[in-house]
Amino acid sequence: MLAKDVMTSEVCTVGPDTGVGEIARLLLDRRISAVPVVDAAGKLNGIVSEGDLMRRTETGTERRRSWWLELLSENRDLAHEYVKSHGLTAKDVMTPTVVTVSEDTTLSDIASTLERNRIKRVPVLREGKLVGIVSRANLLQALAAAGTKKAKAPAGDRALREAVLQSFKSQTWTPDLTVNVTVKDGQVSLYGLVASEDERRALRVAAEQLAGVGKVNDQLSVSSVLRTMV
Repeated sequence: MLAKDVMTSEVCTVGPDTGVGEIARLLLDRRISAVPVVDAAGKLNGIVSEGDLMRRTETGTERRRSWWLELLSENRDLAHEYVKSHGLTAKDVMTPTVVTVSEDTTLSDIASTLERNRIKRVPVLREGKLVGIVSRANLLQALAAAGTKKAKAPAGDRALREAVLQSFKSQTWTPDLTVNVTVKDGQVSLYGLVASEDERRALRVAAEQLAGVGKVNDQLSVSSVLRTMV
């Protein structure tokens, strides 16, 4: 799936000259944590988030430095903080450098972008203009709509056992696997030693996600010897 398949197209935006108070009310009324700033041509100029409005002189939350720390701070940093806490419009308080994606960006790449930049949403651009936004909620909605899809189940217990073993072998986290698998009437049992609880859970999940697998009987044991070898 791509950004254009899940993005919110009707995006709430503000202009560069929108007042700070109006932006704060908009975030509260729409129950959103950030709003893109676009010019008259629809070009993205920046984004104003809750974090951009945290340090404000109106609420007495502007950043206060001790005199000695202020002496050590560069003038440009002090000037930047002053504008953030005293600026009256979106263009003053917005974050101008915005991480964006295109309509054809995959959901996998979007998820990586959100994680890497520690952000909750990413604007979607087409030829430099804002056409949508993808948030963490949009990714969850895509997951809920997709459900759990499995391929066609292998025919018979022997084929299912082979499929489970192949699934285990294909994982990069199972280099020295000492696990045996038995299958009876679609019920999979796992025996042997693993290096950690995480590996144990991962093997169970790897078996459960295969088509044709009924219940997974986990009889694996965590080995302190294997743990020291990892």
